[in-house]
Parts: sequence; C-alpha cells; structure tokens
Amino acid sequence: MFNATNAAAITRIPAYDYIVVGGGTTGCPLAATLSQNFTVLLLERGGTPYGNPLVEDEREFLIDLAVDTPTSASQTFVSEDGIPNERARVLGGGSSLNAGFFSYASPDYVRSVGWNSTLVNESYAWVTPMVAALPELQTFQRAARAGLLEVGVVPDNGRTFQHLIGTKVGGSIFDSSGRRHTAADILRYANPDRITVLLWANTQRVLFTESDGQNPRATGVVYTDLNGTEHTVLLNAGGENGAAESEVILSAGAIGSPQLLMLSGIGPPEQLAPFNIPVILNQRAVGKTMADNSMNLMWIMTNKPVEYSLIQVVGITTAGSYIEVTSGEAQDIVQLLSTMSPQNLAALVRTITRQSRTGLLQQFVNLIIDAVIGVPVNYLYTAAQGGAFLQKIQGPYSHGELTLVTGNVSDNPSVRFNYYQRLEDLDACTAGTRTIMDVMNSRSFSKLLYNNETVPDSLRPLQTVLNRTYPLRFPNNYSADTASVHQWCRDTVRTVWHYHGGAVMGRVVDSDYRVMGVDALRVIDGSTFNFSPGTNPQATCMMLGRYMGVQILRERLGADANV
Repeated sequence: MFNATNAAAITRIPAYDYIVVGGGTTGCPLAATLSQNFTVLLLERGGTPYGNPLVEDEREFLIDLAVDTPTSASQTFVSEDGIPNERARVLGGGSSLNAGFFSYASPDYVRSVGWNSTLVNESYAWVTPMVAALPELQTFQRAARAGLLEVGVVPDNGRTFQHLIGTKVGGSIFDSSGRRHTAADILRYANPDRITVLLWANTQRVLFTESDGQNPRATGVVYTDLNGTEHTVLLNAGGENGAAESEVILSAGAIGSPQLLMLSGIGPPEQLAPFNIPVILNQRAVGKTMADNSMNLMWIMTNKPVEYSLIQVVGITTAGSYIEVTSGEAQDIVQLLSTMSPQNLAALVRTITRQSRTGLLQQFVNLIIDAVIGVPVNYLYTAAQGGAFLQKIQGPYSHGELTLVTGNVSDNPSVRFNYYQRLEDLDACTAGTRTIMDVMNSRSFSKLLYNNETVPDSLRPLQTVLNRTYPLRFPNNYSADTASVHQWCRDTVRTVWHYHGGAVMGRVVDSDYRVMGVDALRVIDGSTFNFSPGTNPQATCMMLGRYMGVQILRERLGADANV
C-alpha cells in the first residue's frame, strides 16, 4: 500500500489494464482476482485499517463509527429523512466500520439476480476463510437464541453462514480475541507484481473519449491526494485488444458510485447543469432507487453483567423481519466514563459533540451525565448491564433518491431513503417488534430480566432518565395495536448501514455490471442492488467482487481459464 501523495515515485507502469475505484468490501476481492492475470490499480480515498485500534478492536465499534475527521475511517452524513448515518473512508470499506455479522444471501436471492449459483458458492468459499468464523455464544446471546426458538422462530439452524428461515448463529469478522478482519485482508490473494494500491487517492471523475456514432469510452480517471494535487491515470491502450478490453470499475459503494457517475457526466442533466458538468450520457436512473433497511431496537437492562458481543444470533422470520442481538456495549462505555474526572468527561462530551453527528454516542454520554447526578457509580454500572434486540426489515420496498449538492466528490450528496413509506415495510417492522416483545417475555430470556419486584430501588430513578434520553425500549405509552406499533416504528427508526441502490442493475448497469450507454466502464458494488441480500450484505459484496473478477477473467482468457 502506498500513499497517493507519492504516486509519481511509486507508479511502476504508465497505464493499467483495470482501474478499480474504491477499496471496499467489493473492490478488494475484485482487484485481488483481476491481478492474477492483469495489471490493476486500486484507488482508495481513505487510509489503512491496520494499526488503527478504532477499526481493529471490536470494543471500539461505536467510537469508530462516531468520530468524523478528515482522516477518520468514518464519514458521517444525515439523510434528508433526518436520520444520522455513516459511510466508510478506509481500505476495507464498510467491513472496517460495521458490527461484523457475516451471512450469505439466500438461494432465492441468487436466482432473482441471475447469478450462476455454482460460481456464487465457489466465490463465498474463496472469501470466507480469510475474514470470517462462527462464534461461540455466551450468556446474553444464548438466552436470546433460546427465546427466539421458544416463541416460534424455527427451526434451529445451528451455526451457519447460510440464510435460512429460523434461528441461527451466523458468522462474524471479529475473531475470538475481538480483532476485526476486513475485506482488505483479501488483498493477500493478490499478485503483488501486478497490483498497485494507493491510499488517500480520492477519485474526482472518470475520463472519456467520444467519437461520432460510438458510445463514449472510459479511458482513465482523475484523483487527488491528501495535498489536493491532481493525478491522471489511464487505462492500457496497448497490447492485444488492450484498448478494447481494459476497463474502469467503480466499487465506491452506494453513495460513492452514483455520485461519481454524476460527477463524470452520467446522470440526469438537470443534476449536472448547476455544477457545469458536461453531459456524457443522459441517464435518469442514476441516483434513483436508493434504499436503506430500516432498523429499530430495544435496549434491555439485565439483572447481571453480560458479555460484550456484537451481532451473532439472528432470527430470520417469515414476516420479512430479521431479529438480531447485541450486548455489553453500554457496560464498556460506563466503565470508561466512570473512571474519568469531571473535567475530562466534559472535554469528551465536547469532542463527541464536535466530531459526531451520529447522535448515537452523544445521546448515550448525555444519559450517563444525567444519571451520574446523585447516583453512585456502582449503581450506574448496574443500570448499564444489558443488551439490545434489533429488528431490521428485509428489502426494503420503500425507495428514495440521491442528488448532488456540490461538484466536490468529498462533500456528501443529498440522500433521502423514505423510511417506512411503504406499508409492507411497516408491517414487517410491526411483526418484528412483536416477536422481540414475545422473546423478552419468554421463559428462556426473562430469567435475565428484572421485574417490578426484583429491580433495586436505587435503579428506579434511572428508568425515567433512560426513557427520556435514550429511548431504545418499547415505550409504555404505545399500546399493542397495529397503528401504535406502526407509529413506534416511525418514531424510533434508525439506520443499520445497509443502504444500497443508485446504480441498479437493469436500469443503470446490465447483467454484467457494464454501465449501459458507455464502454469500458462497470459498476460492481451494492449500488447495483435493488434489494439488500440477506441479513447483512457484506458477505455478498465480497462474494460479488470475487464472482465478477472471475467472470471478467473468463471473458478475456476463455471460459476454461484456470482462475
């Protein structure tokens, strides 16, 4: 890996067979595969995940998401729906930020997209050993799994990466020591003689040549380094069929790829005109069909300390809702904050307020500060014992749009997801919410809960603070009727970071992920998804990078090529 500031000194060849823009969950396996036979330049706008404890340490998950500086791994944005969100700015992409759950797409999803199931399975098998494993459960996760089975989220599918109706223990990219493994690890498969990886290389636009009677053809890209210096890099135009087969491939994610298409002149003309972007292709579907899988969660206080765990257990229901489980994060944060002096605590709050627009960490710190007044630290730690049940809807059916705000690729575009616009999504949330309530009342899980008789008197004042400051539990003022649960879903919606769309297959790219209407340009990442695959898309994004890398090599080398 090289810093793009030194690109002139380290670039070993004048042009590349493939330029992959975005070193994320899809870009890394794609570049690694293509480098087996051709020269590849991988451009990543962020830095390395290695040696960064916020990325690598499982217990830094919330901090990793919350901190937003020009060189942090996370770049925050707030959708037009008013929901805080994050996008990755680091090698490994979303796999360097997320909660780690690793689960495949269902066979039905594979068929609906038109993928070759044999190559899909081979591609999953290629990426999985490098990044993921199946965890062993502890107290909270075991109780949640038993509760899901007790209330009818069946069958028991054991420990598996497969997407199956019922309850399962899925994979995680965090190993048993809590160290994160990201898509960047897959670059170990790359041929080091044929790949160049540039960090802090922020691609500004794709370059095209235009000839009468022919489609515009991508010829290279322009990117800037950390100093703001522009660099131009071109595709290989020499060798046998070099000009005809070399390609630029956008793998910049569901925010970055549609934005780059527009900044390169591919999109609705009215989007491009205000920023004086010449129209290369009038493509009105770019930026459309943006979607984010709505998520709602309930914080659950337990009657004893529980393990720190991110997503491990999932209940895949027949109603279109996925129930996921996490625990212990609040205990860690309270333990940290309780050891700080008032001065340092105030400084931390100021830093979080300045650097985090997510609201998540800031709200929790505010809760702690409110609760600390007059409450001994040991009671505060007891109040933080517990975990959360998340319900995420499949699909979703509700869609929105991405539009440009400026002509600067470093500025977030405007995104509206229209959470719960469609009744099907609200009904799925309602079913998931009721399933969680059933689990909380199950014999298997309720053993971990306080009741009105067992909750210590010292903790009762904190209940008011918790409900006011961090309303993650099902509020008492909502009744169980469908209209009320619908309203609760709308009131407490947040992201689970599974947004997708904006360059959807069949509208912007064809079944081989080529951008329709231009040559030598593909988009291969989650922006091409119409529905999010499975309970978490990262395994499928990694699979897709390998899958399409193999497909492209077979196109050039022949179907029998050994790749």
